[in-house]
Amino acid sequence: MWAANGDFACSPIGLWLALSAVAAGARSETAQELHELLGAAGPEAASAATEVAARVTQTEGLAVATGVWSRIPVYRDFRDELPDISFGHLDPANPSAINAWVRRATGGIFRELPDCPDEDDLLLLVNALTVEGKWASRFKQQNTVDRTFTDAQGVEHLVPTMAKTLPGPEYAWTVEAPSGGAADEVDVVALLCDAEPGRLPLQVSLVRGAPGRGPADVLPAAWAPHEHRRPVDADEVTIAVPRLHLRTRLEAERHLASLGAPLSVSARADFSGMSPEPLRIAGVTQESVLRMDEEGVRAAAVTQVWKNTRSVSVRVPRTRHIAFDRPFGLVLFAGSSGLPLFTAWQASAPRSPHS
Repeated sequence: MWAANGDFACSPIGLWLALSAVAAGARSETAQELHELLGAAGPEAASAATEVAARVTQTEGLAVATGVWSRIPVYRDFRDELPDISFGHLDPANPSAINAWVRRATGGIFRELPDCPDEDDLLLLVNALTVEGKWASRFKQQNTVDRTFTDAQGVEHLVPTMAKTLPGPEYAWTVEAPSGGAADEVDVVALLCDAEPGRLPLQVSLVRGAPGRGPADVLPAAWAPHEHRRPVDADEVTIAVPRLHLRTRLEAERHLASLGAPLSVSARADFSGMSPEPLRIAGVTQESVLRMDEEGVRAAAVTQVWKNTRSVSVRVPRTRHIAFDRPFGLVLFAGSSGLPLFTAWQASAPRSPHS
């Protein structure tokens, strides 16, 4: 999941949507395992995937699409249970039509599949999720200057860093650690994007822990319940955060067994609700891109699952400054729904989208 330098970006909801569509065709023990992992399997998973896709697309600037390409028969019942998914023919020797679908579905951010299909692949499912938001409270270009960022190895770099004052102190808080120790506390800053009336605004939560803390310690603070949040004791909050450009690749099939679903990738897999052909999950790959600058944030993920045979005050205001000048994380939410659209961790020197 992590790049060699410790960075990563991924779409949890993109993975869930792709695997849930696959789980809709699971039966017997395979369905039981996937139900434990995903919360649904069989026809129930089809309904859940359709419902969640509808919910997340209420977020301003978000689009999601799923397609299935197959060289084998796919049951009509399976197709009918997933009305939002398009179905087509898989030709491993000529994936140009699928790559064109990927380009359209991601607005050109991705030009082709993460992995080219080969002759052993019988069925390919691809989920594409994109989101683009413009800050409700913009960063001014003239405030962006080179500032020091200390990476996970302790090396200092000068990187273009944006700065602004938050609209109010309520847009920042501290998540208290179960241990009660200050070294385990995490600072959280919420940045909202514009949204039309009736639409959910995209929310970007920036999270920063104590020096030396990694993503497993810090990222969960982004969705910590309100009772674990402590308001910032200040009249205003200023922040400094680098521009970002992350692109990473996740190969998830290797994690399915350790997460409790070993049958789905084994010769004993049962996806008989999808096709009369014996199938198993042969690979799950996701490529993600996340960019953040003065205008807003843009992210895209392509998740590919393929299967083969079993083989105001007169006093001086108190100001709190939160500088994201060391490894930090960010989570993109569909409004206040708590659905994590993208998660990312910046451990190395941040790259600017404009470089």
